Amino acid sequence: MTERPTSPVPQLPPNATVRQWRAPSNDAYRDLQMKVGHPYLWWLRRVMPEAELAAILRNPQLAINVLYIDDNPAGFYELDAGHWPFINLNYFGLMPHAVGRGLGSAFLRHAVENAWSGPIRGMTVNTCTADHPRALPAYERAGFSRTRAIKEIWSIPDRLGFTIPDHLKV
Repeated sequence: MTERPTSPVPQLPPNATVRQWRAPSNDAYRDLQMKVGHPYLWWLRRVMPEAELAAILRNPQLAINVLYIDDNPAGFYELDAGHWPFINLNYFGLMPHAVGRGLGSAFLRHAVENAWSGPIRGMTVNTCTADHPRALPAYERAGFSRTRAIKEIWSIPDRLGFTIPDHLKV
């Protein structure tokens, strides 16, 4: 995305708030990421060495924002300014109880508007076949465009307890 979207910004419901989460503990972060990402096989940061994850979470170029519904966590996104003047949406997702409630578009647009609130030149996001089936269309509706596709094969550690969907097995 090389320009800020000009379409109307969908609003989150009145009982929703988004708050930046500054320097969470590794355990708290992994807990939130597991609750959001387990259905989509988010595993890399779950096995990352403690010191490496702590350095990422304390990096001033990373902003973690948590969606709360009635003061209960419902999702999060990460904006990474490490490739300034471009910002990458490292992670974006909702907890299973929040999926299908009409929150995704407004929360994604919150992330986009947050990124474009500064003098950036563009915003990127990566998705994969393990993501929610509506992820890519949602990113495209939010203003992202598909620029390339690559094939990656990952060996996800069995100890993490993921059930790998048949369509993702090699």
